[in-house]
Amino acid sequence: MTEDKLTVGNEKADADHKSAPTTDMASGSSQSEIVTDITNNGSAQSSKEETPKSEMLDGEAPASMSELARPKSRGFMRRMIVRSPAAAIHPETVPEPPQHVTPERKERPLTNFLSGLLSFIAIFAACLAGLFLLAERQIYAPGPLENDKVVLVRGSTAEVIDRLEREGVIDKAFLLTLYWQLSGRSSQIKGGEYQFKKEASLDQVTKTLIEGKTIKHSLTIAEGKTSQEIVALLLADTNLAGEIKDIPREGTLLPETYKFDYGMSRAKLIEHMTQEQMKLVREIWAKRDPDLPIASPQDLVILASIVEKETGKADERPRVAGVFVNRLMKKMRLESDPTVVYGLVGGKGSLGRGLTKAELDQATPYNTYTLPGLPAGPITNPGRAALEAVANPSRTKELFFVADGTGGHVFAETYEQHLKNVAKWRQIEGQKADTAPIVTAPTTNNTTNTTAKNTTTTEPPDASKTQTPSNAKNATPAKAPAKPPKKKAVNPETGAETAPAPD
Repeated sequence: MTEDKLTVGNEKADADHKSAPTTDMASGSSQSEIVTDITNNGSAQSSKEETPKSEMLDGEAPASMSELARPKSRGFMRRMIVRSPAAAIHPETVPEPPQHVTPERKERPLTNFLSGLLSFIAIFAACLAGLFLLAERQIYAPGPLENDKVVLVRGSTAEVIDRLEREGVIDKAFLLTLYWQLSGRSSQIKGGEYQFKKEASLDQVTKTLIEGKTIKHSLTIAEGKTSQEIVALLLADTNLAGEIKDIPREGTLLPETYKFDYGMSRAKLIEHMTQEQMKLVREIWAKRDPDLPIASPQDLVILASIVEKETGKADERPRVAGVFVNRLMKKMRLESDPTVVYGLVGGKGSLGRGLTKAELDQATPYNTYTLPGLPAGPITNPGRAALEAVANPSRTKELFFVADGTGGHVFAETYEQHLKNVAKWRQIEGQKADTAPIVTAPTTNNTTNTTAKNTTTTEPPDASKTQTPSNAKNATPAKAPAKPPKKKAVNPETGAETAPAPD
């Protein structure tokens, strides 16, 4: 009976085992698991302890399914796995967890390049900004100059910067070069002679060179200088450069104060002086008195050059010009001593002594004692005042003038009054009769004039203005020329002959 029950129990267990799905043990897969949830509410009691899996014999089945599913403890849910005896003896191998495989990234060369480029640009920009701030401080920082200094700069950008560094104006040549290149200032730099201030910064030095406010040198050409004398002045000025091939024609240069940069060409300055004179003559000629006995602008310059040499006083120029205009209108010879001097020495400007009677009678293209009307050309370079005086002379009847011993002249309308003025001049000079100038009435023939010129020591030391008949005292009496035969003078007012002029 007992065996029958055991057999029946085994068959029932085998039937339960066969009814459950199984898998091939050789393949390592587990059998189907039966999970039973039992609620431990106190109604079911375990009569037997669960047989440990390790103590179960091969092929031995548990007494009942309830025993296998019975929980070990009470009060909580328990999850049990029912295994076959074979699975209990040979535990299932737990498969390794699947490895996480990172998907392969597709290579994108353009993206990588752009990313790297942006990173480089960002780093470079940051470095550049830092360098810029540092350089900016240096550009505006005080320079090394301890005192103001004049420096001549010229040539290329590199030569200019090198000169500034050698002269101690700057001490950061590379930074200045970089500053000019990046800011585009290299093409704006102007050469010349500049004065740089004490501790001038690189920015201040740059502004000075761009503004082009160079040091201006000046040269004053006095009125009454001949072209040869003016050329000599230009050649003597070391601030000018170059040569002068030809001496300009007389009367073509305007006496004035000229300002120029260091190293200016002498020929260029001559050209500028010529243009200024032409411009001035045209301007004055357009405003001349229409009744003048002057035919052309050239004649205006010729007569103005005579007036310029006759007097150095500005207030006398219109009056002296009026005397010569009156004589021209009366067909009288001008009989101007400076024209005689110019005919003898040309552009040298000075005879170095007084005129003799023979020299007064010596015919030259400029001697107005022997020529009617105007001389062949100007005898000097007249200034504005002389040109304006001739264009609009004083309206008088005066025909004579003589030095008054104070640097000016005494004017007369008649020959008789003129002789009295000559006598007064002789008294002032304290000359003896045999060394006094010869005084004769001005006529339309070869009679000499008594228009003594500047003879006092108060006049400027222009020898050409003092070489007149009134300076005969400067000649040695023993060497004085023989006096010519006395001629009858013609009264310019009546045309009647008069007694010879007194010696």
